[in-house]
Amino acid sequence: MHEATAISAPSLSQTFLEVDFSHHFEEPTLFQHVVGAIQYLALTRLDITMVVNKVAQFMHTPSINHWQAVKRILRYFKGTTDHGLVLRSSHSNNLISFSDVDWGGDKADRKSTLAYAVFHGSNLISWCLKKQRTMARSSTDSEYRALALAASEVY
Repeated sequence: MHEATAISAPSLSQTFLEVDFSHHFEEPTLFQHVVGAIQYLALTRLDITMVVNKVAQFMHTPSINHWQAVKRILRYFKGTTDHGLVLRSSHSNNLISFSDVDWGGDKADRKSTLAYAVFHGSNLISWCLKKQRTMARSSTDSEYRALALAASEVY
């Protein structure tokens, strides 16, 4: 991947990954090692968290499409080596929290993905991105769950 061209997005918005037994990836250990390494990078690279979470769901049964998604993430890294979390001194002691949810966004199981971020002044101090355990009946229900999780983190 050293000679790969850089790209501007870690995934395509219309890409839908699912279990695919017909196009099995021949080297599952390679897939697992690479995904494990980019999971480590995702701790400080919030821009890839969602797509890394998605490809990690196929660790036991990777397909050619999953491997192509991983290679796309690596190509994205090539052009964004200067991205990451930066901590700066701040005179503000305010805690600010944001939350959001993608209601029923996972087409495989229709579960929502929630996210929150907590800032101390201008510095990100806590964040979470995860799939909700149960399927929400409405976007309001899903948003409420995300807000409750963010509020419990601040409290």
